[in-house]
Amino acid sequence: MAKIRITQVKSKIGSTQRVKNTLEALGLRKLNQTIEKDGTPEIMGMINKVKHLVSLEEIK
Repeated sequence: MAKIRITQVKSKIGSTQRVKNTLEALGLRKLNQTIEKDGTPEIMGMINKVKHLVSLEEIK
């Protein structure tokens, strides 16, 4: 499984509660915060829901 780096690049203000909960579950609490996670199907599904607010980078 590849590691991925997720950065929140847009604000969650104005988003639905479901999107806010997904960001919180990923561990993103502040703007421009970066986290590293394994690229599991569960994590990728969560990222797909908030792809308009985050940027992805694969770590080699």
